[in-house]
Amino acid sequence: MSTDLLLLLKAFSWRLVGTLDTFVVAWLVTGEPTVAISISAVEFFTKLALYWLHERAWLNVMRRL
Repeated sequence: MSTDLLLLLKAFSWRLVGTLDTFVVAWLVTGEPTVAISISAVEFFTKLALYWLHERAWLNVMRRL
């Protein structure tokens, strides 16, 4: 399996955990499950992309050392 695919799978699995946490916190704060779902949906995709980019950047740093 390629490094890129493994990083993507790792990012996806971590985002599931993080998004569940965001959903619970947003629901507790707002009291509205539909608002919590909306927040969680947006957060899932933005943080998935940011995590993947972060990992790729660190791989580039490590290769230069």
